[in-house]
This record gives sequence, C-alpha cells and structure tokens, in this order.
Amino acid sequence: MAQNNMAKVAQVDGGWNISGDVLINTANDLLEQSQAFAIENTKIDFANVTDVDTSAVSLILEWKRRAEKENQSLTFVNLPANLISLVQLYDVADLIN
Repeated sequence: MAQNNMAKVAQVDGGWNISGDVLINTANDLLEQSQAFAIENTKIDFANVTDVDTSAVSLILEWKRRAEKENQSLTFVNLPANLISLVQLYDVADLIN
C-alpha cells in the first residue's frame, strides 16, 4: 500500500518540523527519525501535518517523557484541530502544554 503523505521529522533552527500523516503506521518511523535529534528546549511544529490519529498523542507523550528524562522542555505549536480534540478527549492537555 503506497503512502501519500510520508511522515518526516526535520530539524530546523531551534526545533523540529513534523510533516505528513502522523498515524499508527507512521508513528514509529517518526519516533525513530527523532532519535537522531537532540532535545534542547525544542519547539515541535505540526503546521505541515496532514492527518493524525490517536498514535499522534502517544508520540507527543513519548517525546515529553524523553525531554523530561533529559531535563529539557518541549513546546508543541500549530497542532491540527483534530489533534487538539484528541488531546482533550484523552484529558492530557496539561501533560503536553
């Protein structure tokens, strides 16, 4: 099955840009890609994300765990409306803000 919106993490000045679909079949790839990048009070931008499912929430929480372990902070920006809804549904907004 072809993927139309390949998920990618790109390191940019002061943060990461996430693009493509953040779905169950791409979340592990995104996690693996992000392992190459340092977390140093990083801003993670979701402006180029095309679709999400609940695995996006899990991915965010995993990045937060990594940041806390490394005594760093993460800021998530430009979250798509459907991801904000999932975060609210699972009552984890306080954990990611």
